[in-house]
Amino acid sequence: MTGGVKSGKSRRALELAAPFSPDRWFLATATPFDDEMRDRIERHKAERSPSWSTIEESIDIDVAVRERMVVDCIPMWLNNLFFSGREAEWESILGRFIARWPRDVVVVTNETGMGVIPADPLSRRYGIALGLANARLAAAADRVELMVAGIPLSIK
Repeated sequence: MTGGVKSGKSRRALELAAPFSPDRWFLATATPFDDEMRDRIERHKAERSPSWSTIEESIDIDVAVRERMVVDCIPMWLNNLFFSGREAEWESILGRFIARWPRDVVVVTNETGMGVIPADPLSRRYGIALGLANARLAAAADRVELMVAGIPLSIK
C-alpha cells in the first residue's frame, strides 16, 4: 500500500487486513517525539478494533514481523534509522524483513519522491533510500495498491 501523505493508506491497510483471523498484529513504527505525533498515534490506535495486537518497533522491523500483520509505516521506520545514526543499516534490515515476509501482511509506505528534488543532502539520501526500499517491497509483494485522493488503484 503506497501513496501520498493522508491519502487513506492506513485506513485501506486495515480494510485489506480485515479478513485476517482475529489473531492480528499491527506493527507501529512511529515514535511519539512531539505532541502532534502523540495525537496522530492515538488517532491511529482508535481506528483499530480491540482484536488487533500492537507491536511498537521503530527500528528492527525484521525481528517484529509476524503473520497476519499490518506494518505502518516504512517512511517513519526509515526516518527513525536516519535520525538514530543507523542510516547505513536500512538495506540489511529491509533484506531480513523481506526474507521473513509472511503470507498475510500489508505494508504501508509513502511515495515522497514524485516532486521536487530536495535541496539538502540528508533529504536527498532519504528520498533515494525510500524509493529503493519501496521498489524492493513492491517486488516482494503479491499485490500493490496506490492510494490517490482516497481511491485505491491496483498497480500490481
